[in-house]
Amino acid sequence: MDSIKFENRNVGGTVSKDAINALQSKAAEAVEKLEQGTGAGNDFLGWLHLPTSLDEALIADIEKTAALLRADCEYVVAIGIGGSYLGAKAVIEALSDSFAALKPANGPRVLFAGQNIGEDYMSELINLLDGKKFGIIVISKSGTTTEPAIAFRLLKEMLEKQEGKAFASKHIVAVTDKARGALRSLADTEGYTSYVIEDNVGGRFSVLTPVGLLPIAVAGFDIRALIDGARAMELATVSPDDNIAVEYAKTRNALYAAGKKIEILVNYNPKLHFLAEWWKQLYGESEGKDHKGIFPASVDNSTDLHSMGQWIQDGERTIFETVISVARQQHEVKIPADADNLDGLNYIAGKRIDQVNKMAELGTVIAHIDGGVPNIHITLPELSEYYLGEIIYFFEKACGISGYILDVNPFNQPGVEAYKKNMFALLEKPGYEEETKAIQAKL
Repeated sequence: MDSIKFENRNVGGTVSKDAINALQSKAAEAVEKLEQGTGAGNDFLGWLHLPTSLDEALIADIEKTAALLRADCEYVVAIGIGGSYLGAKAVIEALSDSFAALKPANGPRVLFAGQNIGEDYMSELINLLDGKKFGIIVISKSGTTTEPAIAFRLLKEMLEKQEGKAFASKHIVAVTDKARGALRSLADTEGYTSYVIEDNVGGRFSVLTPVGLLPIAVAGFDIRALIDGARAMELATVSPDDNIAVEYAKTRNALYAAGKKIEILVNYNPKLHFLAEWWKQLYGESEGKDHKGIFPASVDNSTDLHSMGQWIQDGERTIFETVISVARQQHEVKIPADADNLDGLNYIAGKRIDQVNKMAELGTVIAHIDGGVPNIHITLPELSEYYLGEIIYFFEKACGISGYILDVNPFNQPGVEAYKKNMFALLEKPGYEEETKAIQAKL
């Protein structure tokens, strides 16, 4: 079976093969730290061997719950923020019909809430669900994270009023802590079906747990194929040798040492937009510490060639690109000939749209390399559950290796709490009285 491909030959104008290979011993040490559990953050390595250790009974149970929600609901709302929604969103968007929302539904629409505090967004979601059969997947380790907790309070009340407590209890699924927290207590009290977020799996590494697998299954996609792809990549990246995750981690760190402080993840398929959003959290939250770390950004080409393309081509030379290309498309559309040829496009008549897209990609890569932007290239054979599983695990493994090369703990996120303390103080949350006084004095 094909596999995703990695190549870094287009970085040679900035860093040599020798510079990249000089990081091999540090990368090998990073792989050993991961595999032996001896590095910083080793209490959050539950994702590392997850693909090969997922229990068949758990997978079957997730499929059973997904089938119930699919049978009984017009909509299923997945409530979560950060890693609790981005992985599922990335896979669902990558595999869904681009215009599914405008077509008759084959199973429920999976919607997302709790990923923002937008009042208009929440009001419009409530209006959509009014009078509709819907279910809820609420994802939160504590049950008290502000954004999802607000959404869940509103939607739980709405569902119970519309359908009654019995229906709500059967169609609310909690993905939460094994034994403690507000959501665990509520799930036990109300009799919700529930799944566990293990203590040793951080949110941004949780796609292949019930956090991601349940919404993906509800959307109608094959979670077993997703797991199979991740499993293949896990087995391919155990050794530090002949390891594309190691090569990616080494290359990006060599570029960082050479002054390339910003990595832009580039796609030429609009279905990959949310894969890039997931990737940005994965790398930003994992590496942005101790005043170090590559800044992760993304663009959707060719769309952004007409906006960000100018900056990338001619702006400050602090960037490099990682381009994701999809080799095979699911559909074929050819450009027709036109007798008048007023638009001048007859020179590409008979060609597939994807041929034009691929030449736009190649032309852009050449232009950016000529303009001093190093390019890494990753190719997916096609957009399918299997290859998405591969690339998700590839990025996760490379992230752990890269963080250790950078000498940071890739599995904590101490900076995330700063805004929360200020927000709680400004909202005068009980227990934050001193912080409220201190912050009000600054205003």
